[in-house]
Amino acid sequence: MAHPLSGANVGTLASAIARAGFPANPLKTAAIAGAAIGRWPFSLAEKVLIEGSLPALHEIEPPVFILGHWRSGTTHLYNVMCKSGDWSYVPPLATGLPWDMFGIGRAMRPLLERALPEHRYIDNIPVTPESPQEDEIALANMTALSFYHGIYFPAAFDEFVGRGVFFDGCSEAEIGEWRGRFVYLLRKLSKLQGGRRLLIKNPVYTARLALLREMFPRAKFIHIERSPYDVFQSMRNFYRKLFAEFALQPYGHVDIDETIFTVYERMMDALLEDSRGLGAPDYVALRYEELDRDGLGALQKIYETLSLPGFDGAREKFAAYLASVSNFEKNRFDYPAEDALKVEARLGRFIERGGYRRHGAAR
Repeated sequence: MAHPLSGANVGTLASAIARAGFPANPLKTAAIAGAAIGRWPFSLAEKVLIEGSLPALHEIEPPVFILGHWRSGTTHLYNVMCKSGDWSYVPPLATGLPWDMFGIGRAMRPLLERALPEHRYIDNIPVTPESPQEDEIALANMTALSFYHGIYFPAAFDEFVGRGVFFDGCSEAEIGEWRGRFVYLLRKLSKLQGGRRLLIKNPVYTARLALLREMFPRAKFIHIERSPYDVFQSMRNFYRKLFAEFALQPYGHVDIDETIFTVYERMMDALLEDSRGLGAPDYVALRYEELDRDGLGALQKIYETLSLPGFDGAREKFAAYLASVSNFEKNRFDYPAEDALKVEARLGRFIERGGYRRHGAAR
């Protein structure tokens, strides 16, 4: 289980390799393939045995989705909201072994928990056996349509990102398979976490608001936005660290800056279009700065706007968690003027719309 893809099914792994070519490291490839093949009968048995006890889609309370471009504060918001104890969410076990969370996943849980990193690879946020995770890593183990396959297989990076975020060039059958796997994951998560309402955080879904509303007409959405200046610098760090940790092929050819700009433009344009006319009690938008400056106030805004119950009962838990991370050391990056100019040249309309300022500029 040295690589996240070790939790994949054989078909997903074979599809990714067919598209990108074999990984450069034969030993790591053999370990991943061995894990997928070795787990296959257990995964199949779990699917057969558990199906009858899973809730049907219409029996699951409509999820609440946290949207926002990567590095916009989605993880912080997810972590604090889950402290209420009122939500079903994605734990590390389900992230790494989505096919096996009720079977060998449970048996292996002590081993997997010891293998968890102390902090996330991209920042200093602690990781525990109960830390909420985004479901995209789990879906990368269940379907070929995932952004993370671009990190794992950089030889086809642009293709995987386009298909995994925007469904570029995907057939209706491929999208239908993704939908089926996604719903299956949510049904399993609902059972695993006692049937509480699902709270799902995934930056990819920022580009899929219309699709999610079609799939879950009564779902609710929280969008958290951060300054494009900050997102750009943090995303550089995001890609460099994830490539270094998880890439199975050389990645020196990937134009990280261009990827950041292109994906940001397309993702935010899609969200602006899909959220047009949306508001309370189905959609709420806030800025990262609101959450950072007044966490309780931001949470109250979310709960009241979306008509979610439970804020008063969870206030003390929220306050305790926010106090515990008040001295959290955020990643800090130098900000050369040339980088600011690059951001302004490509993302100027988003900067203007949000009223953001260059670092060090007078307000």
